Amino acid sequence: MKLATIELSKSALLHNIAAFRALAPGVPCMAVVKANAYGHGLAEVARAIEGAVDAFQVDDLDELAALREVTDKRALVLGYVERDEISEAVRLGGELAIYDAERLPYLKKAFESTKVRPVVHVKVDALLGRQGILPNQAAAFAAELAKYPEIEVASVYAHFANIEDTTDLTHAQAQLEMLAEARKAFAGVAGHSASSAAIMTVGAGPGSNLTRLGIGLYGCYPSAALARSHAEMALKPVLRWKTKLAQVKTLPAGHPVGYGLTYVTSKETRIGIVPQGYSDGYPRALSNTGEVLVGGVRRAVLGRVAMNMFAIDLSAAPEAKAEDVVVLIGRQGDEQITMEELAAKTGTINYEMMARISPLLPREVLD
Repeated sequence: MKLATIELSKSALLHNIAAFRALAPGVPCMAVVKANAYGHGLAEVARAIEGAVDAFQVDDLDELAALREVTDKRALVLGYVERDEISEAVRLGGELAIYDAERLPYLKKAFESTKVRPVVHVKVDALLGRQGILPNQAAAFAAELAKYPEIEVASVYAHFANIEDTTDLTHAQAQLEMLAEARKAFAGVAGHSASSAAIMTVGAGPGSNLTRLGIGLYGCYPSAALARSHAEMALKPVLRWKTKLAQVKTLPAGHPVGYGLTYVTSKETRIGIVPQGYSDGYPRALSNTGEVLVGGVRRAVLGRVAMNMFAIDLSAAPEAKAEDVVVLIGRQGDEQITMEELAAKTGTINYEMMARISPLLPREVLD
């Protein structure tokens, strides 16, 4: 093992895909691998599931180029692509989000230079307030788009604003109605709106040509409420973050641990040094509150998490020694530390917790 390793379970990935496909039978499944596959590793995840999904989604040209290193499968680029990058994205076979008329001439130029017909997905801002055309602009936008016959419209799509954190789906239903109305301007073009949470709550939706499987792919539920209501899906966390103890030693009583003197030993204390820190994506907010696993038992973080290391309490582990395995996220023995637990302790969400894991840490796909 290297200094630290991110282990990925292929069997868990495939299990999660099958669980979501069962909720939307017959609808093509797109794996969202943006943000380095939610911190799991874009290349590793794409290779592992290429045969199990129908398409991939990335955010920008750099991610598209990285994806093309491992697969030629259908790829949607739903984030921002600079005008000068549009031709390269089209050349690489990326299907681009389109949300303003100013980009249409650049798509035409891309066709002329690459001889590849641009494929676009029209983004509708249906009560979200982000990227996209407003629903009342759909007819005018469709008329402008019709002036560019070289551009193929694959779908008209939207993102939900509040689908996972509430049992009141009134806003979601209003969004679906707005999307359906906007799609009429595009002569029956199909659409998509179903994220992991939407697949669980409102389904893929009528006229859907894709589901967008994001956080659920990685074995995490979009919210605690959905974890309870859809426990039967038995999603399996994909990621395990492990490292080794760099040092084990005993400090006397009254000895500080780490920067800022935020922890001082009250008695003789055996500590272990974990060679990971906030530069690796282990949050500084876990200072004096986090726990890791050593020997299958939870060990408390002592003092501040530094850039490259932090200390843990090994007072109850006299057998622990340097180079023993430490698990920061994942299972060891009968114990498990989850993304959700760490997110709750740091005041964020499981999405951010996983996405911030450093891309420099090596990823390894198991089983």
